[in-house]
Amino acid sequence: MTVIASRSQLPAAGAFKIAIYLNDLSSGGVERLTLTLIHAFHQAGADLAVLLHSADGSLKLELPDDVQVKVFGTRRVLDDVGPIARYLRQAKPHILLSSLNHNNITACLAGLLAGGGTKVVICQHNALSSEASSRQSWKYRVMPVAYRLMAPLAAGIVAVSQGVADDMAAATGIAARRIEVIHNPVFDDQLLTRAAADVGHPWLNEPIPIFVSAGRLVEQKNHAMLLRGFAAYRQQHAGRLMIFGEGPKREELIDLATALGIAADVEFCGFVENPLPYYRYAKAFILTSRFEGFGNVLVEAMACGLPVISADCPHGPAEILDGGKFGLLVPVDDVAALAGAMAEDMAQRFPSALLRSRAAEFSTDASVKRYLALFNALAGNMK
Repeated sequence: MTVIASRSQLPAAGAFKIAIYLNDLSSGGVERLTLTLIHAFHQAGADLAVLLHSADGSLKLELPDDVQVKVFGTRRVLDDVGPIARYLRQAKPHILLSSLNHNNITACLAGLLAGGGTKVVICQHNALSSEASSRQSWKYRVMPVAYRLMAPLAAGIVAVSQGVADDMAAATGIAARRIEVIHNPVFDDQLLTRAAADVGHPWLNEPIPIFVSAGRLVEQKNHAMLLRGFAAYRQQHAGRLMIFGEGPKREELIDLATALGIAADVEFCGFVENPLPYYRYAKAFILTSRFEGFGNVLVEAMACGLPVISADCPHGPAEILDGGKFGLLVPVDDVAALAGAMAEDMAQRFPSALLRSRAAEFSTDASVKRYLALFNALAGNMK
């Protein structure tokens, strides 16, 4: 994995033992972001261990060679409480960093059972209220209450955007002052290297505007709005649409594209490890989600100099785009507004240099410095 920043650029972390707890190391957004943090912490000199509920995931191959990995292999995430607590008592890390709802609750309980010597830091990536209302499982509906009960056990609470932080405080009753906003580590030299890779596709050599989108084909991402907006745009303009991502909605969305009469101009590309080179040929990147915690794909597109159109959903996109200063925001499910935005001359309105400058504000270096400063404040006196 490409080194992000030199060790001299990052706060020294050599005194810290950091354990990072995840469900697995599958190729998801949170897992990949955590892998970026792992490499940066490692580079800063921290003594690292990765604790996994499950051994699943190809990202394990990208871990630094000297990082300890422990896989619990239990039936449920909550069954990890005992094994994590035993690890904390034996290894005595200064920090236990956890991400995702159920893992965060488990980490808090494990910290309590271990005796409180390790400072537990939990990170929230999505708005709790949106998850509770959009998912059928009771496990998500009770999460705000679970957080309210477990919050006193966490030494630090991180949200990936101000909107997620505000929602978390409102949904759980946790004091807003306890929640620190640390944006995701997205922009770095590795991203720019990936974007410059060679790529081939017949559409890339034709003078027809291409729109791109990337995200799992699930209800949250609202690709139906994307297809309907593109169909409305196609009534007046030539264009093509490339959708990167895989998921349970694939066949349903293919059928919708056919029903809308746009199937010949829409390609469902499936999961592509590196879609960024395609962005060099696109007119705009489009995000139509019903809700987001942050919106990493917007920063990635902007880092490539590509204008973006996003649904003005809670909570990350408007924050990244500064209310529309760095990209177009349209109401969720407003097909006409989306079609109109697609027709705009976005390259002139949002020049590449402006977008790259904004993307650089969400750098890996900045994110890691914030995390290490938090760890130092929580456990700086521990040796």
